[in-house]
Amino acid sequence: MELRDLLLLSVQKKASDVHLTYDSPPILRIDGKLTVTNKDPLSREELKKVIYGMLTDNQKEVFERDKELDFSLSLSGMDRFRVNIHLQRGSVEAAFRRIPIFIPNMSELGLPPIIADMARKPNGLVLITGPTGTGKTTTMASLINLLNEEKESVIIMIEDPIEYVHFNKKSIIKQREVFRDTNSFSEALKRCLRQDPDIIVVGEMRDLETISTALTAAETGHLVLATLHTPDAPQTIERIIDAFPPHQQQQVKLQLASALQGVVSQLLLPKADGVGRVLSTEVMVVTPGIRNLIREQAIEQIPTAIQTGSAYGMNTMDKSLQKLYQEGTITYETAIANVKNKEEFRQLLNSGKPKK
Repeated sequence: MELRDLLLLSVQKKASDVHLTYDSPPILRIDGKLTVTNKDPLSREELKKVIYGMLTDNQKEVFERDKELDFSLSLSGMDRFRVNIHLQRGSVEAAFRRIPIFIPNMSELGLPPIIADMARKPNGLVLITGPTGTGKTTTMASLINLLNEEKESVIIMIEDPIEYVHFNKKSIIKQREVFRDTNSFSEALKRCLRQDPDIIVVGEMRDLETISTALTAAETGHLVLATLHTPDAPQTIERIIDAFPPHQQQQVKLQLASALQGVVSQLLLPKADGVGRVLSTEVMVVTPGIRNLIREQAIEQIPTAIQTGSAYGMNTMDKSLQKLYQEGTITYETAIANVKNKEEFRQLLNSGKPKK
């Protein structure tokens, strides 16, 4: 099996992921569903040969030491791929996430305009959240591309690995890859404060030190954009506070209340016609009222504040799902499987059919 041919097939089929596992044909994820290719199954030995064929000697050494390896792969004339090499019952296997060459704009993604307004803030913390595979990286890339076209800024991006590749337009963009250009997110984040940044992009706020440094950077005049694997704004705030030991949590609440500008939570859902997926978003804009709720850790009141904050551009996930269903973009089954308050959702609709 030629790996290049398989990856080219994934581009042609618009697959989001490619999975290589032994004794199975390669599998593509298309519109969220797994699709088995007509390629021949690979034995453990054949699979290892294919995977090792794309690794450098240094990457092989790292993988054999750590039994895990993440990197990005770029082939001439083709989309980029984020690659994870791992062991499964002693077999060397791989998962590829496709990263399109061209960065879609916000309207193409279906992102509300208020998100661009958040990214245009001169300082503070803006978070893009959601489960794995919901398009956080693409949303972030779209925001960076917008800022690159509009502002004269130094934008420092810390990623693991680099996915979308940006080129300087009005801004200077420096993309630093963890383990290749720097040893860790937290170390790169500390050092980048001495590199004259206006905007700092953190691929993922993974640990206490990274979260703490990102908050400090946001407080001291920088705009910080970052992602978290949290489903909504309240859980995002709780996750950040809970990352710190109890004796520091009061100070973190004050920092977060001061620095946070907004939280965007997103889902990627299958379309009703079975072709493609659509983005559903929850948007929390941090108003004085929400800053006060964070300071007092009255997190349970934030959903109500989002629900009543439409004048500020806020929108709940349930409202977004309702709109997509009523437009006929997603099915009732998809909507009801993802709403938080199912009974309220049913009452809002009063019907199992989209409005004409």
